Amino acid sequence: MSLPKTLAEDVARNLVMVARLIDEDPDQAYAYSRIALRLASRVAAVREAAGFAAYATQKYAEALAEFRASRRMTGSVELWPVMADCERGLGRPERAMAMAGEPEVQKLDKAGQVEMRLVAAGARRDMGQIDAAIVTLQGPELASNAVHSWTPRLRYAYADALLEAGREDEAREWFGKALEADKDGATDASDRLAALDGVDFVDALGDDEEQPATSVVADGATVGGDTDAVDTDGRDELDDEQDDVERNDVERNDVERNDVGPDDDEQDDDVDGSAKA
Repeated sequence: MSLPKTLAEDVARNLVMVARLIDEDPDQAYAYSRIALRLASRVAAVREAAGFAAYATQKYAEALAEFRASRRMTGSVELWPVMADCERGLGRPERAMAMAGEPEVQKLDKAGQVEMRLVAAGARRDMGQIDAAIVTLQGPELASNAVHSWTPRLRYAYADALLEAGREDEAREWFGKALEADKDGATDASDRLAALDGVDFVDALGDDEEQPATSVVADGATVGGDTDAVDTDGRDELDDEQDDVERNDVERNDVERNDVGPDDDEQDDDVDGSAKA
């Protein structure tokens, strides 16, 4: 469907903002998608963008409706995996599993089929079938040494499922493989590995103090931090000056307490007299 030039430009600007904000500010991306939807609800790309914006803000029913509308307009099965994941988000993992067995899956490209496998494994886990989830993720794509855009996420999901099943050594191995393939930081595999290895990231200073560098405590040893930034001689001089000030304050307070003048005695008598009256 074609749009008048001015309207098409307005729609395009809103879709650009959706794409730009969907990761860092999904709520704002959703707001832009609603504007585009009001302007051109009969354009498949607009319905798809609105679906992803709703999906990013966990409005799964709305996202599913938009994805279905886009699919009706285009006849494409590309959105099948994310539609199944919306079913999971709505608390219907059994429907996601049913979609994983539909003929549409065979029409997906390799990336789409891997995505569908990830959704199906997630549905298995939703239903408490952790062993079945592990088996679902196994296959030639997982075993391959080739790295594709979906490789880090597939390996990560497999490692996470192994960990849930109590197979920690295998999970560590696959988190490591996920990290090797994850050049863009799409997963937190490095953090998961650190947690398995007992490495804790701690704030060495208080929340109100500026910390020059992050310290890592591993096996009782602290690593990191800017040791050159610590001037121990200067700190000792400041401590000595502070001690002198505190001693002078104590001596001055002692003199003031022992040197009570006549006016102070008379004031005390006045207070006592007022109290008796």
